[in-house]
Amino acid sequence: MVPPEVALSILVLLVALVVDRLFGDPHTVYHPVALLGRFIGWWGRPYLFPPAAQRFAGVVFWSLTSAIFTLPFCLFSRMASWYLFLLLGPFLLKSCFAWRSLEEHTLGVVAALDDSVENGRERVKLLVSRDTAQLDRHHILSAGYESMTENLTDSILSPLLFFSVFGLAGAAVYRAANTMDAMLGYRDERERIGWCAARMDDLFNFIPARITAVLLLVYFALCGRFSQAVRVMLRDGRKRPGFNGGIVMGAMAGGIGIRFEKPGVYTIGDDERSLDEAGPEIIRAARAVTLMGVVIAMGTLFLLGALINSTCI
Repeated sequence: MVPPEVALSILVLLVALVVDRLFGDPHTVYHPVALLGRFIGWWGRPYLFPPAAQRFAGVVFWSLTSAIFTLPFCLFSRMASWYLFLLLGPFLLKSCFAWRSLEEHTLGVVAALDDSVENGRERVKLLVSRDTAQLDRHHILSAGYESMTENLTDSILSPLLFFSVFGLAGAAVYRAANTMDAMLGYRDERERIGWCAARMDDLFNFIPARITAVLLLVYFALCGRFSQAVRVMLRDGRKRPGFNGGIVMGAMAGGIGIRFEKPGVYTIGDDERSLDEAGPEIIRAARAVTLMGVVIAMGTLFLLGALINSTCI
């Protein structure tokens, strides 16, 4: 028999997914992550601190920001009645992940690019930090689909897996950490103040990224492309800076038969097919992996609930 707490968490997870698919992310300054971003933008300005103190300030404010953002989720989880948890919990969990929005942003790049290359450059600038001014059609599409592939871990599977292990508070602390990395984790004037954010994001995503890669391999095995996905993942997975995103991008590129490329930095995959042709398949693969990730999250909830119950007997 499924413990009531586990059944409630599974229901919250499933309803949150339905809410996401129906409504996406509301465009409001009062969205929890929008408020989080404003707070990070307030303290995450390197010139506010002497260079020698920036790393220390980054650690202190990383901890403070994580605590402030997570506290309401934690208090709600502990104090809400079961029916209030079922009613509002899905919306709180939904604020920590973005599935429909991720697809919309990617498809928005494709639509803008169909209007003109210049529009495509402007639209993809919202998704990536690279200089887009000279990108051609292939590199614009590559940037858009690279962002979608990397965020399959960052924006979907990681928060759901953190929820399955640590509850709403876990999803919240992950979202805070990932948002700080997205805003500060760059090798420019923000490098010292964003050092802690970048390292913590790498740590938090270490296991989820590998789960994502394995799920992609399972999907491509069902599609008859397992060996190609493994080959490119092993060959190119370390070309991208960092030790998480590259393996996911390698598995996707090999399984689909495409080439991701950031000019002058890395090339992942082979030109078996164009990104124009393969784009819909990338989205289908991401959807399949998301649904497999949801099954893993529900299984984790069930197993942890059963373990806790057996320990308490």
